[in-house]
Amino acid sequence: MGAAAAVRAAQLINEVVQRRGEANIILATGASQFEMLSALIGEPIDWSKVSAFHLDEYIGLPSSHQASFRNYLQTRFVDKVPDLRAFHAVNGESADPAKECRRLNEIIGEARIDLACVGIGENGHLAFNDPPADFETEEPFIIVTLDRDCRQQQVGEGWFSSIENVPTKAISMSIRQIMRSESIICTVPDRRKAAALKKTVEGEVSNLVPASILQWHKDCHIFADEEAGSLLSSTKNIRATPPRENPDLAGAER
Repeated sequence: MGAAAAVRAAQLINEVVQRRGEANIILATGASQFEMLSALIGEPIDWSKVSAFHLDEYIGLPSSHQASFRNYLQTRFVDKVPDLRAFHAVNGESADPAKECRRLNEIIGEARIDLACVGIGENGHLAFNDPPADFETEEPFIIVTLDRDCRQQQVGEGWFSSIENVPTKAISMSIRQIMRSESIICTVPDRRKAAALKKTVEGEVSNLVPASILQWHKDCHIFADEEAGSLLSSTKNIRATPPRENPDLAGAER
């Protein structure tokens, strides 16, 4: 699953580099990305022409902590592709998270995002946009409050010893910013994600299942293993038509 997702990601990146001379990508973290990132760094890509944006980060968590997403990407990706053109990390230790959002917004606001590599949460979240997610904000990076299900998932995956140790706030890329990506690759492993995946691809598009918005994207590829897909009723591609009240949703099919 992860290897297949990496092959497709590499194809998309190389196509863009060949066409435009450079590419901008978004990278997610968490257990769902282990295999994909490991395979992606082995793909034949000219990383000197690729800039990467960090999807989300806890507020107030030291970068030395095992759960730090900056640390995750630095050790599992950035250090292994030393020719990477640029890595725009989210500084969750900033004394002023709102100012950090403004800094990131200025950078990404000038970039065309070619590919977002993401996962979905057990609660259906996309990045750290927990339900009910904000489908309306145009701000690229926002401050969010993490719900209990999201925080419990972090404990279940072994990043924290107890839910009390999981931060309650984070800086996250917004739903609309993710949807502005020209292509999206979503990697979903494990049976614990099965219910969320079913709601994502077969349910109604709703901010109560934030990842369901992916149904509206013009070029979204979901890679799931057998356990994650065990509840799906069909393997056919299911898409929805955006409602008229959201005609300007970037990336949505029209």
